[in-house]
Amino acid sequence: MKFKKVHVIINPAAGQEEPILSYINTAFQDTDADWEVSVTKQAGDGTLLAEKFAGNVDLIAVYGGDGSISEVAKVLAGKETPLAIIPGGTANVLSKELGIPQNSKESIALIAGDQSKIVQMDMAFANDEPFLIRVNFGVMADMVLEASRELKDKVGQLAYGITAVKTLIQSQQTRYRLKIDGEDVTKDGIALTVTNCGSIGIGEYSFLPDISVHDGLLDVLLMYKSDLMSVLRVAGSTLLQTDSEILKHWRCKEVEITFDKPQDFILDDCGRNAASIHIVVKPNTLNVVVPA
Repeated sequence: MKFKKVHVIINPAAGQEEPILSYINTAFQDTDADWEVSVTKQAGDGTLLAEKFAGNVDLIAVYGGDGSISEVAKVLAGKETPLAIIPGGTANVLSKELGIPQNSKESIALIAGDQSKIVQMDMAFANDEPFLIRVNFGVMADMVLEASRELKDKVGQLAYGITAVKTLIQSQQTRYRLKIDGEDVTKDGIALTVTNCGSIGIGEYSFLPDISVHDGLLDVLLMYKSDLMSVLRVAGSTLLQTDSEILKHWRCKEVEITFDKPQDFILDDCGRNAASIHIVVKPNTLNVVVPA
């Protein structure tokens, strides 16, 4: 479909180094679209810009990583204005989940041309704060928190692998008290993920089959053990799309997580700290542009 009025929000600190303004200008120069760009300078600017333009344009596009996309998406949740993604980050998890081209020129052409459609995707809320992808605890959070911008700029996604090895060596069991759709569950583990999105950001691989941003459900994944063999078995089960006895899996619409003391965790790309977290999914709440 065609969009007549487009606003592009650009994060210049995204993981890619490319002439993105030149790409945008080239893609739109032979169209009748009215397009403008804004550039973010600091965290939170994406949200402020989205609030300014939502409802005043036909489309808001974001060039950046998953963190930049989340800033804009939380404004567009429940609104008619759709979101388009131009992948420019380190992992670009959501764009891979949605089947959006990872090449910037191709993803911009999707917006400027007529080979796209709008679909609705689920969003989730942790303590009333919206997220698109997942909430990570334990090792899954630590490996993101430990990955510096310098390391990500230098080696890309491999940065998370490097920090994962370090955090696994230092990992300790945590007691997770869960209430999953009203049912109490207490388990010990080294990592917990509550995910809205299946993609792990590597190729077309997902955590497990049938995890989707369109299914109206959350997937809760608990990893029990931290020894190298257990990690390799989990990695193998993910890549081969099979279940593993090292990984416990629940599906639900709502989950409450309680700790003995406040814990650091990652909400999409943002660090947070809390002793209890209430997470709920809200189906079909965000309009996104995908290939037709």
